[in-house]
Formats: sequence, structure tokens, C-alpha cells
Amino acid sequence: MITLLSLPAGLPSAAVVDLDAIRDNVAALNEHAGEAGVMAVVKGDGYGHGLLPSARAALAGGATWLGVAQLSEGLELRAAGIEVAMLAWLTVPGDRYAEAVRAGIDLGVSARWALDEVAAAAREVGQTARIQLKLDSGLGRNGVTVHDWTDLVDAALKAQADGAVELVGAFSHYAWADAPQHPTVRAQTQAFADALETAQHRGARFQVRHLANSAATLTNPAVRYDLVRAGISVYGLSPVPELAGPAQFGLRPAMTLLARVANVKRVGPGQGVSYGHAYHTPNETTLALLPVGYADGLPRHAGNTGPVLLAGRRYRLAGRVCMDQVVLDLGEPIDGPPAGPEDVRAGDVAVIFGAGTSGEPTAQDWADAAGTISYEIVTRIGSRVPRLYRGGDGPESWRGSA
Repeated sequence: MITLLSLPAGLPSAAVVDLDAIRDNVAALNEHAGEAGVMAVVKGDGYGHGLLPSARAALAGGATWLGVAQLSEGLELRAAGIEVAMLAWLTVPGDRYAEAVRAGIDLGVSARWALDEVAAAAREVGQTARIQLKLDSGLGRNGVTVHDWTDLVDAALKAQADGAVELVGAFSHYAWADAPQHPTVRAQTQAFADALETAQHRGARFQVRHLANSAATLTNPAVRYDLVRAGISVYGLSPVPELAGPAQFGLRPAMTLLARVANVKRVGPGQGVSYGHAYHTPNETTLALLPVGYADGLPRHAGNTGPVLLAGRRYRLAGRVCMDQVVLDLGEPIDGPPAGPEDVRAGDVAVIFGAGTSGEPTAQDWADAAGTISYEIVTRIGSRVPRLYRGGDGPESWRGSA
């Protein structure tokens, strides 16, 4: 049986994904969204949790849309039989537009060239393309600028009149939604509202308008419009950790990263540990080796800081993160008494991060230790780490190589 804090025999490591947590997180997000629908964003292999299992769990929780970045992600979902409304917003010239049009995937259009290519693909396959226009309201990233918005709207309306496209929606993205009172939030909100008004005056009738990401969904009710695009919150992590943790929003982290102890040995005081001897043992102690490293997604810059739970005690990594392994000094716990020579054996399971409900570190703890965000911690877990699934509608399963 797969549990959140156990590892099947023979696996060096695994990421256990609780599909019921994803389902319940989306249900909680539906409550936060009010009258708006929830688009569950499953890009980046479901933020590292698995594209298809995450999508199915999100739909079970009440998501009415799925969001992906690249067309390959949307086409994989369609190939798996998922027919729900779907938006893909990051494409390049010569992309798989014809396949996407056939598959009924909404295409984000951020420039005139993209509109032209999508319209050409629609004419090629003899099917109207569904498009949504993306406004760069101030992020300075993808999307058409405010200056060029009217021209893109007019061109899209002309293509719609010609039958090549259906203008379904409009959307934008915040630069600083995790700081709800930041002036950029107010400025972008106004820019998006102005753009919608301009488009309406020129004849656009959008079915869906969306601006709120996870942070805005949870902190800014005024910008929910018709849809909210929930990303990291789907997986139970807080997009605003400085303001509140997951539990305060009714969320729980879905991923637990486990590793099996590969070696245990006694060493004397002053022993340098790992590359560059960035750590030296202060006393005679026991070292435990875990077979995970930066090739598996652990951030290298979390050396000497990354927290791990083993034998009921929390430790910081001793020394640098290597490609395939990290070391713990069992004589130097963060809390509790030191582990004795017989307390840990090869084969025992360590918890690198999880929900935090059993004393284990969280992805946010690792983000703090590495000076990054929790998004990066979960999405960077590599393909060498099997994903083990529990909950959901199907049987327990795992995928990946051991």
C-alpha cells in the first residue's frame, strides 16, 4: 500500500502524490472563486505532479477548464480522452496549430503573427479555431501591448467575420499578485478593464475573461471575472507564503518526496563532508547518505541548509548537494536529541518534504532554504524520481524509472 510517508521496497526515492489533495484543493478554490469558474493549470507536467493524473484529479474537484502553456501538453491531454475546455497560451511560429484546432484547444494569441498562423491553420483543416487574446497589461512578458491591443482586436474580429476563428476570450497576467496592494496590481487591473471596454466597443463579445492567478484568486475577489487560473494552489502550496500558509486557504500540499538511506557510517570529529568539504563534523558522529541530488531536482544551493526528516528528527544537509546524493550528520539535528549509531540503518526512509503534518519539512521550507519559491521545488523534481499515486478514482500506481 502506498502511503504518504512510506516507500515501496527497492526504490531509492519517490514523489508520492496525493490525488485526493489535488481534488480537494480545487474544490476549495471553487469556494474562493465564487461565481467564477476555475481553470486548473496543469502545465509543466502538472507542476511536477504528473500531467494526466493532476488533470483528472482537478476535474474531479470541479475545475471547468484546464490550462497549459505549450500545445504538446494540451494535445497529450486530448489524446488521453480529456475533452474539457482547455487553453494553451505559449506558442511559437510554425507550432502544431492545425492539430490544436482539430482538437478543439483554445489558443492564446499574443501577437498578429500568431493570429495569422492560427487563422491559416483553421482554413487548412476546414475548422474554426477558438482563440483568446492575451494582453500584456504591464508584466512585460507574453501578450500584445496596450498600444497594439486595438489593432489585434480588429484583426481578430475580421478573421471571425471570415469564419476562420471564434473570439472566445481575453486574459492577462499579473506581475506582482502575491503583493495584493502593490501599485502594479492596481495599474494592471485598470489596464485590463480598459482593454476589455475597448474591445467591446469595437464589437468583441468575450465568453470568458480572466486575470486572476492563484494569488489573486485567494486575495483579490474583485478581479475574478468569469474564470480564475489556479496554478500552484491546485497542488496545495501557498502563492503568498508571507501572508498565509496553505491550511489558512483550505489547501494541503499534494507531494511528498521520499528517499531511502543508502549508507550509514561512523566518522570522527573534523571529517570533511562532500565536495569541497563545505561541512566538517564538529564531533564524532554518524553520517547517513541519501541517493538523491541535483539530478533529481534538489537545488544545489541548498547545501548545508536543506531540511530533511529522518528517524523522527529534522536535520540540515551536511555539505553540498551532489548530482546523485546528499549527506546528513545524524549527530547534529535541528531539533531533538542526536541519533545514536543504532537509530538509523540503510534502508530507512527519509522525508525530504511533504505536507508538514507529520513533522516533515515542506516545499516552502526548502524554498526558504534555497532562496527560491515553492513552485521551483516541486516542478524541478526529475524524471528519475518515480511518481507514486494514491487516492483518486483509479488504483494506486507508480510511473517512472527506479
